[in-house]
Amino acid sequence: MTRRGGRLRTVLTVLTAWSALAGAALVGAAPAGAAPRSVPLAPGVEYTQFDIPADRGVTHAHLLSVDLGDPQVRVGLLHPGAVAARAPVSQLADAQGALAGINGDFFNITETQHPGVEATGSTDGPAIADGHTLKAAVPNGQRFGPALPPGTTTEDVLGVGDDRLARLDRLALEGSVGTAERKLPLRGLNQYALPEGSVGAYTADWGSVSRARAVCGTDTDRAAPCSTDTYEVTVRDGQVVSSADSPGSGPIAAGTTVLVGREAGAQQLRKLSAGEEVSVEHRLVAAGSRVAYRFAIGGYPVLRQGKPLPGLDSVTSAVRTAVGIKDAGRRLLLLAIDGAAAYRSGLTIAEVASVMGGLGATEAFSLDGGGSTTLVARAPGATAVTVRNHPSGGAERPVPNGIGVFTRT
Repeated sequence: MTRRGGRLRTVLTVLTAWSALAGAALVGAAPAGAAPRSVPLAPGVEYTQFDIPADRGVTHAHLLSVDLGDPQVRVGLLHPGAVAARAPVSQLADAQGALAGINGDFFNITETQHPGVEATGSTDGPAIADGHTLKAAVPNGQRFGPALPPGTTTEDVLGVGDDRLARLDRLALEGSVGTAERKLPLRGLNQYALPEGSVGAYTADWGSVSRARAVCGTDTDRAAPCSTDTYEVTVRDGQVVSSADSPGSGPIAAGTTVLVGREAGAQQLRKLSAGEEVSVEHRLVAAGSRVAYRFAIGGYPVLRQGKPLPGLDSVTSAVRTAVGIKDAGRRLLLLAIDGAAAYRSGLTIAEVASVMGGLGATEAFSLDGGGSTTLVARAPGATAVTVRNHPSGGAERPVPNGIGVFTRT
């Protein structure tokens, strides 16, 4: 056992209490060495705080333990109603009636490298809400966030299936655009970036933000210039109704699909004519599970079968958000590191994996961190959640999605 690993495992047995559960937002972190205990928010859901003396200094963690085996408890995707939209976690949780929640996937936060192109706020990875597929994954080279660990991709997800068990998996897009004469592969669904030479579909789930970002960058270079060979076709009720030389913006009506093509994909879309019948099909295919997902969110794995993934970053410390799976998928651990100045040194990704293993998780998944890291919870009897950690930016950052904890009690 390494010195760091030993320190992390030892401190996980010294949990500090949540001293102001029934109060408003957390004012100060609980003192180290307080009596170890967890505070129930509702049957099947507990909240705990604890200190972690990591290599870069003591940091403070906030943890939600969620019993998915309790029929009164479930987790779901927090989102603002459109893929290309953002809102604070507290607002998302209250709007959907969640008891608690954390922020989610990494996202398209800026477009400084493409002047005049609007940042979409859309996430890197796939997303499923209440069994409905919202989006697929962008190419690896187009993602926002830290470098992916070896062997992981933007298609990696944490999900909960119809069997109410949590698992890590990989969700790939399968789809096509069909006419009487040809069938084209569909390689994007409500994504802020499309693969080179491809066609992608945008539905009402996308929202009203411009689709121009979809044709910028390349599969290996997010900052590469936007393509100059683009085309867009609007399909309504199975027929082509309009076309344009560049991606547009504005809400997409129910029953309408906007097809965006770049390079070879654009050349194929130019062959479609007004009034032509077109079928668009798409689905996310799981690599590891045959159980349909009710919920799925993007990020990347850091722990599998109780072992940290090889090649995890052990140098860069930061405020982190992560999820652990234990008890054979029947329990989720939602972890948020405090962003207060005294604790902002945070954890490395390797330390996140070690912490999750020390908490009993066999799998763990990293979500967006830094200024996005937020954990909210509703005290018993309260009508709204409050932010329980200190966001490192001093206030909640609007985010595109998160993990919500819901109860029927």
